[in-house]
Amino acid sequence: MRTLRPQLASLLLLGMALAQRQVAVQEGPLYRTEGSHITLWCKVSGYQGPAEQNFQWSIYLPSAPEREVQIVSTVDPSFPYAIYTQRVRSRGIYVERVQGDAVLLHITELQDRDAGEYECHTPNTDERYFGSYSAKMNLVVIPDSLRVTAVPQTLNKVERDSLELKCEVSKSTAQHSHVSIAWYRQRGSEVPVEVISLSRDFVLRAGSAYAQRQATGDVRLDKVGETTSKLTIYNLHPSDQGEFYCEAAEWIQDPDKSWYAMTRKRSQGAIVNVQATDKEFSVRLETEKRTYIVGEPVEFRCILEAQNVPDRYFSISWAFNSSLIASLGPNAVPVLNNEFAQREALGQLKVAKESDNVFVLKIYRLRLEDSGKYNCRVTEREKTVTGDFIDKESKRPKNIPITVLPLKAGFAVTAISRTPGVTYNESFDLQCIIKPHYPSWVPVSVTWRFQPAGSTEFHDLVTFTRDGGVQWGDRYTGFRTRTAIEKAESSNNVRLSISRASDTEAGKYQCVAELWRKNYNSSWTRLADRTSNLLEIRVLRPVTKLQVSKSKRSITLVENRPIPLNCSVKSQTSPDSHFAVLWYVHKPSDADGKLILKTTHSSAFEYGTYAEEEGLRGRLQFERSASGGLFSLTVQRAEVRDSGSYYCHVEEWLLSPNHAWYKLAEEVSGRTEVTVKQPDNRLQVNQTHKNITVLENQWVTLECLVSSRTSPSSQLSVEWYVWRPGHPEKEAVARLSRQSTLRYGDLVALGDLRSRLHLESPSPGLYLLSIQNATVRDSGAYNCRVEEWLLDPSDRWYKRAEDLSGLITLTVKQPDPTLQVDTATANLTVQEKESFPLDCSILSRSSPESHFAVTWYNLRAKEAGGHAEEEEEEEEEEKEAVLSVGPDAVFSPEAGRWEGRLRFQRLSAVLFRLTVLQAGGADTGNYSCRVEEWLADPNGVWYRLAEEESGMVAVHVQDAGSTLQSVICSNDALFYFVFFYPFPIFGILIITILLVRFKSRNSSKNSEGKNGVPLLWIKEPHLNYSPTCLEPPVLSIHPGTID
Repeated sequence: MRTLRPQLASLLLLGMALAQRQVAVQEGPLYRTEGSHITLWCKVSGYQGPAEQNFQWSIYLPSAPEREVQIVSTVDPSFPYAIYTQRVRSRGIYVERVQGDAVLLHITELQDRDAGEYECHTPNTDERYFGSYSAKMNLVVIPDSLRVTAVPQTLNKVERDSLELKCEVSKSTAQHSHVSIAWYRQRGSEVPVEVISLSRDFVLRAGSAYAQRQATGDVRLDKVGETTSKLTIYNLHPSDQGEFYCEAAEWIQDPDKSWYAMTRKRSQGAIVNVQATDKEFSVRLETEKRTYIVGEPVEFRCILEAQNVPDRYFSISWAFNSSLIASLGPNAVPVLNNEFAQREALGQLKVAKESDNVFVLKIYRLRLEDSGKYNCRVTEREKTVTGDFIDKESKRPKNIPITVLPLKAGFAVTAISRTPGVTYNESFDLQCIIKPHYPSWVPVSVTWRFQPAGSTEFHDLVTFTRDGGVQWGDRYTGFRTRTAIEKAESSNNVRLSISRASDTEAGKYQCVAELWRKNYNSSWTRLADRTSNLLEIRVLRPVTKLQVSKSKRSITLVENRPIPLNCSVKSQTSPDSHFAVLWYVHKPSDADGKLILKTTHSSAFEYGTYAEEEGLRGRLQFERSASGGLFSLTVQRAEVRDSGSYYCHVEEWLLSPNHAWYKLAEEVSGRTEVTVKQPDNRLQVNQTHKNITVLENQWVTLECLVSSRTSPSSQLSVEWYVWRPGHPEKEAVARLSRQSTLRYGDLVALGDLRSRLHLESPSPGLYLLSIQNATVRDSGAYNCRVEEWLLDPSDRWYKRAEDLSGLITLTVKQPDPTLQVDTATANLTVQEKESFPLDCSILSRSSPESHFAVTWYNLRAKEAGGHAEEEEEEEEEEKEAVLSVGPDAVFSPEAGRWEGRLRFQRLSAVLFRLTVLQAGGADTGNYSCRVEEWLADPNGVWYRLAEEESGMVAVHVQDAGSTLQSVICSNDALFYFVFFYPFPIFGILIITILLVRFKSRNSSKNSEGKNGVPLLWIKEPHLNYSPTCLEPPVLSIHPGTID
């Protein structure tokens, strides 16, 4: 407490400079001893609202540092948790209010479990949250290890002897602490007198009564061991008599650099008696006052001041106007004269010895004749060896005169007020005037009584008691803080002043005065009483000046935008007015407006039924301007269903003087018409019509371009359609949903298009549909339909718009035929038995992937007979197929006369040769070849693209004569017999045959020809020889194989 006052003063100055709430708490960590009484201060500054702020104390225990445990509150009796409830109720823990915004937390007996982090919290009274509302500090509870011991003893000393006393002080505190030691002397119930002390800073200082003697060296304090100190007093005085004890305190330095006494303890005392050598004494006489009223008591005190009074003998006598009243001998037995003896017997008077040096004369009930002079005389007596007493010195003080006045019982009481009608928060005075005027010492009590408005009973409000005290009634405790009672010195006027008037002070007042007499036995007798007239006080509420803006306005906005709503208070009754604002919305379908939100005058929020039903709680934002007159409600993420007519209902609240809020007035604002619409449709898809022509088996990409959209955050779904030739209805190809899920249409599910589709979006708003390996069946008119989806404020997606692209006409055609076969004619003359080649040369082809079917024809002249009636004969040509090779390299069967004499060769991809062996005269004729060009569509199906026929080759076979050369050459056996040795010939033949057979067997197993075309028939290889017989034999494969 010693350090709290300057700190609070500095905090008050700091709070005036700050514009925001700041809560300050005593700086920690603080170390305090178990069992001690501690205080923690807390101060709030920069606040708004009432001057008297509320405080709540909590603790976070080391065992659960995140859990708040509530201790005590200045406003809520139910605030403490169960573990603290009993201590709070028994005032083992309580909060002392130093002033309106500063308190002290008291813990009268600190326990080990009280250690932890303490938090001081101030509930909000501001218009808005700004600043800090709580502060924390740490309290550490340590064991009380301080020990103070001294030997209890009784010492009898003679004046001017020496005195030595020892005291042992020890501690075992782990923290750094200091110890102070002080010696005290105490006599009975008197206040202890400090002898000498050693402070925590090791400063030696004597008490005021012993300062001079310490300066001369008669008082010393020495340290005679690690923990022992010795008090020495030289030249003892009789005034040194009493009980001596030492007191030690353990000090610790707090974080604010101040020192705090954690614990104080005193030792047992040593009784020291000092026999005085001085026999002087003095006497004084005391009484309370000099003027009394008849019936009042009076007490005279005769006080003896001397050394060693118990060991000496004194007698005392009392006198009134120099006449003896009574006397007391050394045995303290009073002896009274006749008149006063009678009064003593009636209990009206008493003579007694109160203590060894105090003697008392009491008259319980004064009479008029008791006025006069009173005195006492003290005589010291000495006892002889015979036991008798002889008088020695005698002393008496000055006389004390008193006056006893008669009491007048006739009086009148009047109640007046200058302000019978007041407004809230104004003050009014009530005066109770008593006539005639009594002196201030006359025991008169005055009671103000009050009858509340609307009640029929009077109750005591406050009493100015006969002994000058003030006693409050039990019914109206609220009056006490706002009422002052004042009694004039003459006792004739008792003023009742009530400030900050409210409804509870309205009613009828009257005062009752009572005249009293105090009896001899301290009881009281009421002599008379009077009741005043009635005073009616009217307390009126202030006239409202509330005005709310009635202006109307209209707002049109797009959904997902905030709806700003304002409620403006143009004027108010008081700068201290608080407002409750109720926000309503009126829909055309409703008869009345529905409550959205209510903010009470205490800034509490209450959501209305409309906010609950429409899910507005998470979208409402309420604000109040710093000036306090403008209230704003913002509906975030507006929806179309939020459209309607909005208005506010304002209630003005004022704080009554008894700290109760009351509603003074209310008004409704003008309406704000709000229209919430969906965003304007800005979706646009490119409407350009396109024609695309591609060759079969190529890739084609169709573009769907979104040139603009309603919102950058919207999601798009794209669906492709096609109108195919011969189909009246459009068919869905593919759909890409807004979640990027791809789904194929029925057309794709039935055909092979699904495996050839590829949908991608390389950039926002651009969607590409690619068809791989296009076929003629893919031809048609394509377009895309784009849907734009927006997210409403309730996080639900809805379709805002859709648009169609322009048509893309896709034509897939087969390649243009460019097949060209050599059509040049030729003449060829060969000898019989020779071979002749027939070449089929392709000059150009439509595609590198083309396959060819080649057929050679023989055209021979023949005689054709006419009809019976025709006379002429016409010459005709007969066309005969010599050999056909299909696009799959499959050969047609050889005609009878060609069997074994044909040799097929594919010299290149575009050059085919048919060699006719062993030409005969029947082979003379015209020969040509017909070429068919075949292509495979994307599905692998082959189709004939084009066909061309070559030019004619005229072959003439000449008949040769039989010469020796021709005979030999025509006979193979003879040829070999003549020109080769038998063994080499046979060896070569065997090896050749084996190789050919081995190759033919492998070809049969594979059953496939060149380019993967299966072989339908195969001939055995033949050996053909040059007709000149000079060339080596040629090994070739006849139809059924490919060179």
